[in-house]
Amino acid sequence: MADAPIFIDPEKCRGCKKCITACPFDALYMEGKLAVVKPDECRACNACVKACPFKAIVSTAAETPKADLSAFKGIWVFAEQHQGKVQEVAYELLATGRRLAKDRGCELAAVVLGHNVKDSAAHLIAAGADKVYMVDQPELAAYEADVYTDALNQLIAKYKPEVVLAGATAVGRAFFAKVAVRARTGLTADCTALSIDKESYLLHQTRPAFGGNIMATIMTPNHRPQMATVRPKVFRMAPPDPKRKGETLIEALKLVAGNTRIIKTERSSSSVNIAEAEIIVAGGRGLKKAENLEQLKRLADLLGGVVGVSRACVDAGWISAAYQVGQTGKTVCPKLYLAFGISGAIQHLEGMRGADTIIAINTDPHAAIFNVADLGIVGDLFEILPMLIEAIEAKHNGAK
Repeated sequence: MADAPIFIDPEKCRGCKKCITACPFDALYMEGKLAVVKPDECRACNACVKACPFKAIVSTAAETPKADLSAFKGIWVFAEQHQGKVQEVAYELLATGRRLAKDRGCELAAVVLGHNVKDSAAHLIAAGADKVYMVDQPELAAYEADVYTDALNQLIAKYKPEVVLAGATAVGRAFFAKVAVRARTGLTADCTALSIDKESYLLHQTRPAFGGNIMATIMTPNHRPQMATVRPKVFRMAPPDPKRKGETLIEALKLVAGNTRIIKTERSSSSVNIAEAEIIVAGGRGLKKAENLEQLKRLADLLGGVVGVSRACVDAGWISAAYQVGQTGKTVCPKLYLAFGISGAIQHLEGMRGADTIIAINTDPHAAIFNVADLGIVGDLFEILPMLIEAIEAKHNGAK
């Protein structure tokens, strides 16, 4: 059909139906012994073109001209700040951005949006930025998605960065996708690894897919900038170098008006932030019931740490999601991670594998948690946990 993205030659079609099987959009059907396309359903994916053994199907869709990407240079990190304080995830991204910039042979820049944030430039340069783009205006004093989107898109249009990274925080997730849509480019969310390909110089963006069962590496070959978000604590901060020199560019922008007005701001009633904890005592499905979390809390208090849990505990209603470690919870990087009754699903492992020392206790000697543990104990947590609490209490009492 002339108005469809594909043409099926009736002289070559043999009615084998392989095109119908290959079409993911149900856009083909048989009319007698010939395949026919539904113009409104066809998405020009060309799966049928590749599947036809008789070369009876050809694409009629005009090819999109390849964009000139040569003007895009440099790697940017969005330096999220709250009340003038740059968030740690920005420094984590600058550390890995420094590595990426070296591999790409380009500059590393930080982007700051806010009000009364000029003092942050020196800290960002010390953390690895060669350049800081700063928009310091009253309209940016409080985060508003449309205003932040407009500001960052204006900077991207003017300076054309090749890569833009942001933390997968509440702020980053809320507006970074809007930035990507307006820039007409792709976005890979919740990356766990980033690297520069040595041949193509494309950014390889790796993240869990299919519920964490596989790791997918995504590239953006035809659009710029290449954009990705990374969860806090995935990468480690580098020690700051106060002697580093860099350039700060202050931009004055005409920004859109925000669609929301902040009347009052209140901190969450929960004071728990397991992402910042240095010691985490975590429990999983092996705890069997909510009451057994009390022993974890007792051990965490003795060690000066906090309680963490796997998703199974949250789904069972034993504890709030603020304590969840994993792909759908918090990514943590403590000095010590004690795992009681956690089997080690990949979603959980992705959230805690950055711990300095991992000690796992599980009755199953083949549990996946032992693959990442520095010390594994095959045993009953209901025997080991009370013994551990008793031993630490005895030590504390002896010290008194």
